[in-house]
Amino acid sequence: MQVTETKNEGLSREFAITILAKDIADRVDAKLEQMKGNIQIPGFRPGKVPLSLLRKRYSKAVLGEVLESAVSESSQKTLEDNGLKPAVQPKIEVTSFDEGTDLEYKMSVELMPDFEPMDFSTLSLERLKGKVGDKEIDEAIERMSKDFRKSEPVARARKSKAGDVLVIDFVGKIDGEAFEGGSAEGHHLELGAGRFIPGFEDQLVGAKPGEHVAVEAIFPEAYPSAELAGKPAVFDVDVKELREYVDTPVDDEFAKSMGLENIGQLREQISGRLDQEYAQVARTRLKRQLLDKLNDAHTFDVPPGMVDGEFDAIWQQFEQAKEQGTLDEEDAGREEDDLKEEYRSIAERRVRLGLLLSEVGRMNDIQVGQEELNRALIQEAQRHPGQEREVFEAYQNNPEAMASLRAPVYEDKVIDFILEMAKVDDREVTIDELMKALESDQEEGESAKEKKPAKRSTKKTAAKKAPAKT
Repeated sequence: MQVTETKNEGLSREFAITILAKDIADRVDAKLEQMKGNIQIPGFRPGKVPLSLLRKRYSKAVLGEVLESAVSESSQKTLEDNGLKPAVQPKIEVTSFDEGTDLEYKMSVELMPDFEPMDFSTLSLERLKGKVGDKEIDEAIERMSKDFRKSEPVARARKSKAGDVLVIDFVGKIDGEAFEGGSAEGHHLELGAGRFIPGFEDQLVGAKPGEHVAVEAIFPEAYPSAELAGKPAVFDVDVKELREYVDTPVDDEFAKSMGLENIGQLREQISGRLDQEYAQVARTRLKRQLLDKLNDAHTFDVPPGMVDGEFDAIWQQFEQAKEQGTLDEEDAGREEDDLKEEYRSIAERRVRLGLLLSEVGRMNDIQVGQEELNRALIQEAQRHPGQEREVFEAYQNNPEAMASLRAPVYEDKVIDFILEMAKVDDREVTIDELMKALESDQEEGESAKEKKPAKRSTKKTAAKKAPAKT
């Protein structure tokens, strides 16, 4: 084997490698020797077939496997001899080969950067502790009671208003023809909830039972059904009944309906749940604060190929958001070149922090145990009620999926390790102060650059759909 280094720039290396024809021939002969005990040729006992005859009949059949093995072994030896740690799989390009000649190929490799993690004891961070008070508990119970509220017929005849429930029959038509999924009878529609396509509910405000209303609306361009997207429709709506919501009394009976003893126990449960939720919010803020400081303190070069891969993932997400009409408003009006530059900067930051956290974990032998992985899998399965078994099997049968599940658990363990060494000052704040601090960090801090291309959908937006039979 002959090896010549042809490029040495930053983290990039290239080698021209030649494997002599004699070495390849010897490898072919060795492979044929392994096989001849299982080859049967008339006139010869098993294992006694002359090598020359085997070479004549089978050398071409084994040549591909031999070449693959030769390239794999020689490239690995080149890396080891030069003390190189590849960041990604090396790229191999065969430049010259014919049967009976030398094999020449080029290997391009990007290396892991050399860096020394900072002294984490020099870090100073602030951890906010949100104090859940009666206000937050009352608001949570109020939201909960709305989920249990019922509607009753309006006692006195009046026009409908936002917040009312209309019981309607409707038939939707496009160009005078009814379309599938566009009709229903006895449908309960809450006006102002935004569950139907834009403009539908607005035109029913002011309607009375017994009235017929022709509702004209246009399906959104990004509507999931291509047959309906962007098309105008007319809905013949008959108003059958007007109903209004009645508040659910928040008392001991309300608590008992949820399996608790009294309203006091309900408040205790809600307080505990809110404590956990806001503790997670505070941790998110602390983690972002830490990652910003780690990014500022480490300026080593990162492998371009890893940055390209991360950027491609971000840009794909951007393209999907653009296609679905959920692009962040700030990005919608910007030039594509400016966006690509910003997102490539985000990709580089993510790769650098990922390499740093991975190295800290390696240096300190941080591992993810099977029990921790099982907990993560259970949590993931619980996000898909009724499909828990399928989720378990999908992850257990897919090593890449399991790796994606392990990665955030590993990252959190490394983050916790660093936080144990850093100086973290706790400060108790109200929930409002906690949320304002989080918003301020996202708008002003370095972590604001970690935003996703797509804006988050609100519950109202996510619930929008075409009028359909329920």
